[in-house]
Amino acid sequence: MGAAMACRLSASGFGVTGWTRSGRTIEGLAAAPDPSAAVRGADVVLLALFDDAACAAVLDAVRPSLSPHAVVVNTSTIGPQEAAALAGDVGAAYVHAPVLGSVPAVEVGGLTVLAAGAALERVRPVLEALGTITAVNDAATAAALKLVANSSLAGAVLALRDSLQHAEALGLTREQALGILAHGPMGGMVNRKRSYLAGEPNPAEFTVGALAKDMGLLAEASHLPLRAAAELAESPAGHDADIALAATVPPVTAAVLAPLRAYVRGHATDDPAHFREAFLPSAHVEGIRDGAFVSWPLETYCALFSGRPASDENSRSRRIDAVDVHGTVATASMTLYHGPDTFTDVFLLVLVDGSWKIVNKAYHRQSGPHVQ
Repeated sequence: MGAAMACRLSASGFGVTGWTRSGRTIEGLAAAPDPSAAVRGADVVLLALFDDAACAAVLDAVRPSLSPHAVVVNTSTIGPQEAAALAGDVGAAYVHAPVLGSVPAVEVGGLTVLAAGAALERVRPVLEALGTITAVNDAATAAALKLVANSSLAGAVLALRDSLQHAEALGLTREQALGILAHGPMGGMVNRKRSYLAGEPNPAEFTVGALAKDMGLLAEASHLPLRAAAELAESPAGHDADIALAATVPPVTAAVLAPLRAYVRGHATDDPAHFREAFLPSAHVEGIRDGAFVSWPLETYCALFSGRPASDENSRSRRIDAVDVHGTVATASMTLYHGPDTFTDVFLLVLVDGSWKIVNKAYHRQSGPHVQ
């Protein structure tokens, strides 16, 4: 993003001197040997860095070399608290300006710039060369809006992943799935990322690691759970891959699903042998039964089953709703429709001696009409 911004500003007639922490240079642009040299004499100092630690380190390094009239414009994605701290530290000459859009949008001046700061009017021409400015009240608000915007992007990536996994399970080709998804709500992403999704090699425009970092910041700032933060952080696509590749990862392995499927067979057949296959011998089943909390060892639970399927088994159904794997542990949830009762089961699984086993089940029982 920094390189794309530098090239866009240079092409728009601004004199640009660049410096990168990696030492990378950009053909056709002046490169400074260190950050202090890059900012010396500059009217606008534009930051495009990975996180708040990088922002603080670079600002500390260049502070003695900043011109008295220089304005610092920070386009980096950081947390609201960190943005407010930088704004307070730098003062009136600081503009917090995170952007919506990736490299292709930069190249055509199509970014949305969320800008806050008393010096905004002084740097408006620079930001307008990059895109359209949306002025907001303060740095913390600009940072928060950027994280919320990226949360919708993370959700879209993971929703696309789920669609592609189900399409494959149904025997559809990737091209068939992408062709129809291009006409639906995810069409914008599918069309923009079609080459990545089709397996063509391309440099990353926005990495999985960067989006995972942003989701971690959002979860930390909001104090609310955010499933996308963990799913992206642990994505098999890898941190340096483009976010589109997080949508192409395979589903959880059959080995993780095996104990859950054995559990389903146990209910379908009423045969406790399937539960002994699914659970570790030391496992417990916990929930509210007849108004009281119970915590049963496995054999007490198995004693409830006699080997005779329920008379209404043909009308019963079970669905695995979610499975999240974290190394050698996993969590899962399942919904069971058993006559007038609906059960929500939540499982903890562990990889033991090469096999996945359920080590704990907690459940909720709801009686009454349900819709499958």
